[in-house]
Amino acid sequence: MSRSRGRRTRWVAGCAVTLALLFAGAAAIASARGDGAAPAPRTPSAESADAGFARDMAVHHQQAVEMSFLVRDRTRDEDVRRLAYDIAHTQANQRGMLLGWLDLWGLPKTAPDGQRPMAWMSGGHDAHDAHGTHGTAGTGGTERGGAGSGVHDGALMPGMATRTELARLGEAEGKRAEILFLQLMTDHHEGGVPMARGCAERCTVGVERRLAQGMVEGQRSELDLMEDMLAARGAKPRP
Repeated sequence: MSRSRGRRTRWVAGCAVTLALLFAGAAAIASARGDGAAPAPRTPSAESADAGFARDMAVHHQQAVEMSFLVRDRTRDEDVRRLAYDIAHTQANQRGMLLGWLDLWGLPKTAPDGQRPMAWMSGGHDAHDAHGTHGTAGTGGTERGGAGSGVHDGALMPGMATRTELARLGEAEGKRAEILFLQLMTDHHEGGVPMARGCAERCTVGVERRLAQGMVEGQRSELDLMEDMLAARGAKPRP
């Protein structure tokens, strides 16, 4: 076989491999999309459950991160510090995802004028209604806690601590700080779980629904852990 013919044979073989890889890649993409011709998903509107949950939970998560950093400097207990680190790390990452989706959708990170927090949930639920429902957030379910939340003194949504409570946490030390943190974070999760469940039921973007369902499961697990940690300190969640 001549040298030029050998090069030509190798070139043809290489082209065949390249084409095979391209076809395989195209098939994989088509399989991932379903039928290979599905249109791009519709961008949620500013008033949608997808956008409302992303905005509201980003605010809710930010306070959990703040409380976790506060207690980190108020106690030497490794169990509480580890829990605080896990909550801060998880919720900061989730908050980044929620805000990133709003950017991707070209939507504002604040609610439209006149729209109350959590108005995206069924029944026109808002923060004022939530104060008297112990964190049920209009989902038809019941959750513990919610005491000390309210719409006054900076608490915008169910479970959120007031400015006064955050100041108390920032001044507490040792066991007192641990108990207050666990109680406030229990209330916080009790307000957040129904919100996440609401998105799992109402949001249209699949990846956001899956994140919300993961929040429900993760925060329920942490609620059980915090109840045990409070009991070990001779305390319990607030009524």
